[in-house]
Amino acid sequence: MTAIRSQGAGGQNVNKVSSAIHLRFDIVASSLPDFYKEQLLRLADSRISSQGVVVIKAQQYRTQEKNRADALERLQALIQSVAVQRKKRLPTRPSRSARSKRTDQKKQRGQVKKLRGKVDF
Repeated sequence: MTAIRSQGAGGQNVNKVSSAIHLRFDIVASSLPDFYKEQLLRLADSRISSQGVVVIKAQQYRTQEKNRADALERLQALIQSVAVQRKKRLPTRPSRSARSKRTDQKKQRGQVKKLRGKVDF
């Protein structure tokens, strides 16, 4: 974690105080279990570099302590989002009645469109 100057409005405080936190977390060199490492590296997240380093910039708060806590919370949330194993989706097919309803609706819609044409007496 390194302290840097925040961007944006804030008057003289922005120019003097390094209140933003730049958190760098190396996934490969960390002590996380291999499962977490693989899942994190597989994520398509803009915060994860090609070398496997998570970069989080926290500058929401005026104090360095709050920004440090915010950065750690965001890193923790990122790691916890990977921890959830999703159920494998089972492929399903529409029932016979659902297929017949769909074709009936399509025929009815086509008939409505057909009746919009020119009337010939």
